[in-house]
Amino acid sequence: MLEFSRVWEPLAPFYDLYSFKILPWLGGKIVKDPDSYRYLAESIRVHPDQETLKTMMETAGLSRVEYFNLTAGVVALHRGFKL
Repeated sequence: MLEFSRVWEPLAPFYDLYSFKILPWLGGKIVKDPDSYRYLAESIRVHPDQETLKTMMETAGLSRVEYFNLTAGVVALHRGFKL
């Protein structure tokens, strides 16, 4: 599963600036829809972090669950096996 996730903590202020200011501004200028891009940033922030999602997958019955952070945690690849 490839999901947006929690970014590496030292990058968080810059990622927040990009997500909540720059991306909606670009969305407003390019496609005249800043609200959709603001919603995207907000929805990413309420998504479970890497460890929480791993626990949820294990609780659902998957085994050997692990994740790999990509782009400093902006996205994470989770995998688990149903045996």
